[in-house]
Amino acid sequence: MSAFRSHGRGHLNGPVVVIGTGLLGASIGLGLRGRGVPVFLSDPSPTNQAVAVDIGAGQPLDQLGDAAPELVVVAAPPDVTADVVARALADYPDSVVVDISSVKAAILAELGGRGAGLSRYVGTHPMAGREKSGPVAARGELFTSMPWVVCPGPESSAAAVQTARSLATDLGAVVSQFTADEHDEAVALVSHLPQIMSSLLASRLQGTPLNALSLAGNGLRDVTRIAASDPTLWVQILGGNAGKVVEILYGVRADLNRLIGTLEEPLAPGARLDLAQLISEGNAGQARIPGKHGGPPQAYSWLTVLVDDRPGQIAQLLTEIGEIGVNVEDLRLDHSSGQNVGMVELSVLPNKHDHLIEALNDRGWRVLQ
Repeated sequence: MSAFRSHGRGHLNGPVVVIGTGLLGASIGLGLRGRGVPVFLSDPSPTNQAVAVDIGAGQPLDQLGDAAPELVVVAAPPDVTADVVARALADYPDSVVVDISSVKAAILAELGGRGAGLSRYVGTHPMAGREKSGPVAARGELFTSMPWVVCPGPESSAAAVQTARSLATDLGAVVSQFTADEHDEAVALVSHLPQIMSSLLASRLQGTPLNALSLAGNGLRDVTRIAASDPTLWVQILGGNAGKVVEILYGVRADLNRLIGTLEEPLAPGARLDLAQLISEGNAGQARIPGKHGGPPQAYSWLTVLVDDRPGQIAQLLTEIGEIGVNVEDLRLDHSSGQNVGMVELSVLPNKHDHLIEALNDRGWRVLQ
């Protein structure tokens, strides 16, 4: 795994062809067009392509003429990515071709099995998205400060790798370089497993009485937020990375069996210690997640401010916190059940916690520590 990461500007001049005008493809088009790079779009869906053109993500591909694109970006679904990449390599013999699929090793293996020359191909994966899909949800700034993984194959030329990196840096992303296997192993844990666990938990809510669900707070909402993801896409992602995912699930299964065994006899000798160890192991893992801006983990202090549920209250609160001179590191919103009161949970640096509480109380805000 490469240790280098960069925020530097790239130097794509274009033209760039984007094949696939969903959320990511259209966002790439918008971002490149925003820095003056000519972009041409192609999509099997005439409607998607027309919407992407209408929002300014690029021009229709048939307007490219005989010009050779500098770069072809394949933004197709994972199950057809290898086919589209192979066709692009044949159709554009002088162009670098990258894909942005969320699985890498299976695509590289399929392309290698076809005997295609892959010196102009580089697999990549922008770790960005939204709950919404399609070109209408596209944003040119979608990739700003987000990770973008570049996964060169054994045959990828240095020039092709640099072009792939330029695409990411031109769009404001933070570039990391992994092998395809390293990438798939990493995303299996940090992306694919969270989706599975979120979906499994949310599926248990299907028959839950509404009066029980009325007790739900931010904990349940946080854990199940990504359970609203597109099932068709995730069938392809999990199928394409099944080997890496299932190895992690074996470990999850062992942990669940351990927990079930403990809870079946919660008063047995050692049961309480086992439960405490389980929670402590979770504490230790959570503490390793990188902190703000990708830096080392940072312990923050939380406080909750009650606000009236009416327009302008949150904006006023944040404005006054700025006047106090405290930076908000994170923010979550919740509502008090049955009351017209909102709860704004704020995290700040520990040495600012008491000062902020005192200053907000002096200004008439209701603060819960």
